[in-house]
Amino acid sequence: MDFPNVSSALGILHPVCITKGRNAEVWDESGRRYIDFIGGIGVLNLGHGHPAVVEAVKAQVDTLMHSAFNALPHRGYLSVVERLDQFVPVSYPLGCMLTNSGAEATENSLKVARGVTGRQGVIAFDDAFHGRTLAALNLNGKVKPYKAGLGALPGPVYHLPFPSQDSGISAEQSLAALERVFDVEIAPSEVACVVVEPIQGEGGFRLLCPQFAKALRAICDQHGILLICDEIQSGFGRTGKRFGFSHLGIEPDLILLGKSIASGLPLAALVGRKELMDALPKGALGGTYSGNAVACAAALAVMDIMQDEALSEWGNAQEAAIVSAYQRWKASERFPMLGAMTGIGAMRGIVFEDTDNATGGEHLANLLAAGRDAGVLLMPSGRKRNVLRLLPPLTTEPDVMAEGLGLIEQALETLKA
Repeated sequence: MDFPNVSSALGILHPVCITKGRNAEVWDESGRRYIDFIGGIGVLNLGHGHPAVVEAVKAQVDTLMHSAFNALPHRGYLSVVERLDQFVPVSYPLGCMLTNSGAEATENSLKVARGVTGRQGVIAFDDAFHGRTLAALNLNGKVKPYKAGLGALPGPVYHLPFPSQDSGISAEQSLAALERVFDVEIAPSEVACVVVEPIQGEGGFRLLCPQFAKALRAICDQHGILLICDEIQSGFGRTGKRFGFSHLGIEPDLILLGKSIASGLPLAALVGRKELMDALPKGALGGTYSGNAVACAAALAVMDIMQDEALSEWGNAQEAAIVSAYQRWKASERFPMLGAMTGIGAMRGIVFEDTDNATGGEHLANLLAAGRDAGVLLMPSGRKRNVLRLLPPLTTEPDVMAEGLGLIEQALETLKA
């Protein structure tokens, strides 16, 4: 399928155009059905068209579609930030601002960090992804395709290796790299913040080492550096918990929220310690569409649905299904390109290794095409685009989940070792 009026700079993963979705199933313009394991790149943890979200959105459209909150507040925005104060599992009162996108939340977090600390330095991680706007781009730990050809980006930003059992990099190695940055590149007294994903998304679904997370929290406290956790992809139930940082035993100072916060409507948020969020002068934060009333109605419904018991049940069921299928594929020894499984809970990736016939990235590209032909839509991740990331809705029916995993196996059969 060709898209002649769309900028060719937009990378289209699957050349199909969908017209309808229901939970984990979508249909294209010809009426063909697919099982969607992309989920809007982590936006649809509750699936396409969750009935409670649809009902809330329809009711809101009948009463108020939008008000620019900075000019004229509306109850939806106020209700969402009140609910976030209850929903985000931290011990301190939250200050909140709603945004249109995760990248916008990222940009505003840097404004808060600079304003609070009076510093400019930022530390991020290799293989990170925090958005596509200019300051967010510089945080990303990967040049192609995001930063290539753009020249100097807002900084200064310093990158560390991401410590994880999934990356093979230890806490000690990353801490040594941080010490080197402080000794050679920038003094800790000039660093405003550290931005990190508890579980990397674009980087290949890799869980941050909890030992490192605790050490990093202590270092930030020692030097007055803000710790910012990017929960845009790992948050709102993806791992079986509300947020990924709960797996690490830490509390961040600021948290970036987005994607599944409103089940497909454009909404994101920057939340954090109230004294930090209140530190900038009045008018420093805001946006015309930020906190749209219809998106806020969707977010309230999402938080009503995402109770801990349900998230745990969905996460455990999905983790069991994915891990069982992966173990069966590995044990069969039919697919030598299959490497390690990454991630935690229902946020899982599968590494594709090089073989004599093709690189891991080539194997995965072939799998994506074969999967689409079979009827399942999949997505890559990782620096070499060789990590399959699985993002089916948490609410996927067991029989649909089993069917989707079966179609992946069918597609794997087409790959040549």
